[in-house]
Amino acid sequence: MTSTPPQVLPVGRRVAYWRGRRRLSQQVFADRLGKSKSWVDKVERGVRSLDRVSTLQEVAMVLRIDAAVLLAHDVQPTEVAERAAEVERIRAALSRYEVSLGRAAGGRPVLPAAQAARQVAHAWITFQHARYPRVAELLPELLADVERTHANDPVAGRVPLMETYRVTASLLVKLGAPDLAWLAVDRAMNAATGDRVLVAAAAAQLGQVLRASGQGRVARTAMLAAAYRIAPPVIECGLPPELSLCGTLLVQAALAAACDGDATAAADLLDEAAAMADRVGDGHDHHRTGFGPTAVELARAAAAMEWGDSGNAVARHEKATARDGWRWLPGEHRAAHLLDTARAYLQTGDPVNAGRVLMEADRIAPAEIRHRPAGRDVLAQVARDPAAPMIIVHLAATIGVG
Repeated sequence: MTSTPPQVLPVGRRVAYWRGRRRLSQQVFADRLGKSKSWVDKVERGVRSLDRVSTLQEVAMVLRIDAAVLLAHDVQPTEVAERAAEVERIRAALSRYEVSLGRAAGGRPVLPAAQAARQVAHAWITFQHARYPRVAELLPELLADVERTHANDPVAGRVPLMETYRVTASLLVKLGAPDLAWLAVDRAMNAATGDRVLVAAAAAQLGQVLRASGQGRVARTAMLAAAYRIAPPVIECGLPPELSLCGTLLVQAALAAACDGDATAAADLLDEAAAMADRVGDGHDHHRTGFGPTAVELARAAAAMEWGDSGNAVARHEKATARDGWRWLPGEHRAAHLLDTARAYLQTGDPVNAGRVLMEADRIAPAEIRHRPAGRDVLAQVARDPAAPMIIVHLAATIGVG
């Protein structure tokens, strides 16, 4: 039996809902309001109404939410409905099969491969700036364009096609749709087949999708196979682009191992990736990986978080973000890391710093907090802590999470 969502409850029931979320008994809640327990009980049962604005504001203040949350007829944030619509538009685009079925292009000209590549690059840059709604807006037409370009020129159109599927898979993971992301990354892998560099590039998203789907062991095996296929015989002889791909895949394998609780394997794989990162250096973005020494240090923090060592994760975060390379990473990468760090701070009993890094993530890439389901979940966890900064409570109320 499912409970009624708070946005469709009467005001009194909403008060009861949020009181429960804040883990306050009726007596404690009444004491903080300067009211009787009987008064609270009558309000929550709808026997007594909250008809004075000042009283409503006092109730909201004790519950640490915005008064509008108690009054609104529908507090479901616009972002939630928009995100569902975005996923469905991308699903429809992936389901067209226009080229395979020989359908007409609908009057749109076939883009030359060079122009298609520029559009794909724009989509990637937009994604790395964490402008997820805009990427979702671009993808349906871009998917149709690159598929027609590839059908017209299979050789020159191959990379734009594969890269479009890669960015589509990355976005769908962000939007909490790993099943649909699987379809996109499977097409990327198929488009890449036969070229070890393209396969390695597509495999970077494959690892993300498999981990998001709870397939840690499969991800680890697949990432290692792809990594060692692209690995140079001697690291010192490897070129930065191939080292970036190999190192990124080792990081993915390490995170998968960490998810399985294999801290030793994860640490060994990250050490191997770190040796490659030293050869690449920070400030590069070969094959849209952002790979470098700082990225590996952030991965060490993420791995520690995965195997349950939150204190180590926090310490590694603080060390890694002091590096110059931190500022050179894409906003999407930095904000996503800060979400993980907020969870780590919360688990170490430090909601103040959890709130601080969440606000920093919101400054760097607002969509990570406001548009991404994982970000909204972390925000809700932090906001529920009694010691959470009030600015975090207000942000949670503003975007409708709690």
